[in-house]
Amino acid sequence: MASRKVTRRFVAKTAAASTALIAAPFVSGVHAAGKLTLGLWDHWVPDANKASQALIDEWAAKEKVEVTVDYITSQGNKLLLTIAAESQARSGHDILALSTWLPAAYQEQLVPMNDIVDPLIKQNGAVNGTVEYLGKVGGQWLGVPATIGSQLKGPVSRIDLMKKHAGIDIQELYPAGAPPKADSWTLDAFLKAAEACHKGGVPFGIGLGTTSDSVDSVGAFFLSFGAELVNAKGEITVKTDKVKQAMEYMKKLVAFLPPDAASWDDASNNKWLVSGKGALIMNPPSAWAVAKRDAPQIAEQCWHHGFPAGPAGRFGPFLPFYWTTWKFSKNASAAKSLLTHLSSPSAVEKMVVASGGYDIPAFANLTTLKVWAEESPPKGGLYHYPNPHNHQILSIAAAPAPHKIAQQIYTQGVQTQMVVRYATGQPLEKVLDWASSEIEGFMRT
Repeated sequence: MASRKVTRRFVAKTAAASTALIAAPFVSGVHAAGKLTLGLWDHWVPDANKASQALIDEWAAKEKVEVTVDYITSQGNKLLLTIAAESQARSGHDILALSTWLPAAYQEQLVPMNDIVDPLIKQNGAVNGTVEYLGKVGGQWLGVPATIGSQLKGPVSRIDLMKKHAGIDIQELYPAGAPPKADSWTLDAFLKAAEACHKGGVPFGIGLGTTSDSVDSVGAFFLSFGAELVNAKGEITVKTDKVKQAMEYMKKLVAFLPPDAASWDDASNNKWLVSGKGALIMNPPSAWAVAKRDAPQIAEQCWHHGFPAGPAGRFGPFLPFYWTTWKFSKNASAAKSLLTHLSSPSAVEKMVVASGGYDIPAFANLTTLKVWAEESPPKGGLYHYPNPHNHQILSIAAAPAPHKIAQQIYTQGVQTQMVVRYATGQPLEKVLDWASSEIEGFMRT
């Protein structure tokens, strides 16, 4: 997946009447009410940025605010570097997009957003547990759950190849417009399907590298066994039976994955699907969107659906973004007003539609928008992508460990490294000792 550009700027200026948008209102005056700068994630999906630009332009026109927007790519860690630089300089964007672990990492410098998020929850429905785990610390919301970039990395199956090689009708298990009928879609069934597709020459494309797509997939398998490396109390739990069960399962699965899976990055699984080499990957609809453009015969066979169920349940890897405001922002009240505008149901729907269904709102009442049922080809192929029937628990790898430890487990790819070490011949006890030692090191830093 390649971003289209590093940054893009626009300035929205007009002279229209203004209204207040939030409980602690930002009130514009007769003349232009200052300036506001945003640093937003530069979307993978072509033209998706245009929707947020139009919405921001609309708000700026009403409030007479001069708005500058930078769309910052995550390629080459440019977004991460921007966040770190602004934190150190105590100067930068009034609104900045932070993903997953970053709100907790910068919590001392972020403006609390309870006055925005609490009313949004009443309006738009509850957020899922992962959004709260990552974005709310010590009772304070550190950012507004963002629509742009928030994604679920569930399975994307080839309808034809799963039928041909594994004898599975994935559309029957996950029918468009209806609740799943997927009780038989278990880890055991997944393993058998992986073996069958491997024998058929179209292996499942699941990476085992240390970048996000690989970590998210392996983390969901661990959670399916209830396997935690560190529990919520901060206690190391690497050498439990549940972790050992997860490791044994993953060793069996690795045998049916591409031989170079340990070297995959976040583009590898996308290329695997679009090239027609595999029957399944774990990804949001960005790979499907590229296939729709470059390989339509493959796109029309893609079906997004839920994760296989394990002993501890069914877990879907969810990665949320947040819109945050630094405490050193010079226009925090205007920032909150704009974020309220961007979080309205109508604004959220426009952004989801522009992303082709890639973006998933955090709020329960906004996960059944018609876009997912109508996107094609094939029609209904994205229906189950946003988890509309709460069929699975939305999760993130390394949870429920305290944030500082979990972030290190995640960014270092500890779980994928454990799997690769065991699958390539290291004794299980030696692998568990290594993981324990790594995590102890994280706790000392």
